[in-house]
Amino acid sequence: MLGRTAASASLMRLEVPHRLGQAEVRRRIAARIDGAEAKARAKIGGAVDVTLHWTDTYRLSVEAAAMGYTIPATLDITETALVFDVTIPAGLGFARTMIEGAIRERGERLLA
Repeated sequence: MLGRTAASASLMRLEVPHRLGQAEVRRRIAARIDGAEAKARAKIGGAVDVTLHWTDTYRLSVEAAAMGYTIPATLDITETALVFDVTIPAGLGFARTMIEGAIRERGERLLA
């Protein structure tokens, strides 16, 4: 699915602290990411495509596409935090707070 261009997109960085260590966090995330597309579809209430791909041992590439927008993100697992870098398309600036809340909530659940 082709999304709208990110000509004036903005980068959002979120950190969710943890004390679990990199290997344990990766294990928990790997065990819980199955069904991510169905979960996202239920939350958004429509068609959404979610692509997840480990690009390195502790880096997960995430791309969500819905309503003509594509939101690329990375999730880095450090020893002390989950670090999310999310590119917010210009047309979704109004939803930045909602996106931030959803990412923070999901990050905290992944660590639980």
